[in-house]
Amino acid sequence: MVNLVAAQKPLLHGLMKMAGVQPHMVEIEPGTVMNFWVPNETIKKPKKGEKKSDNPTLTKPNKPVVVLVHGFAAEGIVTWQFQVGSLTKKYSVYIPDLLFFGGSITDKTDRSPTFQAETLVQGLRKIGVEKCILVGFSYGGMVAFKVAELYPDLVQAMVISGSILAMTDSISEATLSELGFKSSSELLLPNSVNGLKALLSVATHKKLWFPNRLHKDYLEVMFTNRKERAELLEGLVINNKDPTIPKFVQKIHLLWGENDQIFKLELAQNMKGVCSYNIYDCFVNMNHRSMNLIENIRQLASTDMNISGHHILKWFAL
Repeated sequence: MVNLVAAQKPLLHGLMKMAGVQPHMVEIEPGTVMNFWVPNETIKKPKKGEKKSDNPTLTKPNKPVVVLVHGFAAEGIVTWQFQVGSLTKKYSVYIPDLLFFGGSITDKTDRSPTFQAETLVQGLRKIGVEKCILVGFSYGGMVAFKVAELYPDLVQAMVISGSILAMTDSISEATLSELGFKSSSELLLPNSVNGLKALLSVATHKKLWFPNRLHKDYLEVMFTNRKERAELLEGLVINNKDPTIPKFVQKIHLLWGENDQIFKLELAQNMKGVCSYNIYDCFVNMNHRSMNLIENIRQLASTDMNISGHHILKWFAL
């Protein structure tokens, strides 16, 4: 029987190429490869008479760069598909698949956000990205914070949605207890239709109905590399005594759902206070200082928002 989610992937890839991006695999080092969706205009066309390469040479971007980093429930292009078209007109858009998502893989055993960040930056530099605005959602937000901390020369500014600086054991335990799950893997790596429905019930505001067949197909396609992803979740949690709050030099805009059930609004407000204390360049908009509340929305990447991200990025006056 045809997997409906797998069957629509070629269509999605075609639509993304029309919107301005296409996939490009980058070898970071032997044993580690990362897939990026890169701007069409950066892909060198073969000269007349030359064969088309499966992995062509890239040129440097000629527009301001935006890097969109996905969360844990889906690979990059699935997460950001609704935002690409509105951003590629004025920005060079890059969408990485983090390790163990969307064809990105490593034989290294490190599963920390730091390793994800280091690998992402190596990949970006290999494809010619020298400066960027980093947009991170959920798990991708934690990786983005780590990139900004370790590579301030690369990251000019950040937009962070539904994410925190680091997942401490107290935040993890409190969140899971309140949601009724025993572990992060039980929540974020469902292995049944009911488990996926439970994840979607807390991860989205609007309750959309899909047939069980579609849930089953999504599980088969989107939740691969289960062992490694479970290790990523384990590597995410740090001891309460360990966290140090970096002194970020970048402008940071927090974009939150007022009814976010995974990372409560209180956590965003705490970060807002930390931003001020640690000399973040916090944004002030007409509603909230350093934080734009999107009422009743969990996901930046959902169809509910279909990003006003283009307007958010204007805050950074590129």
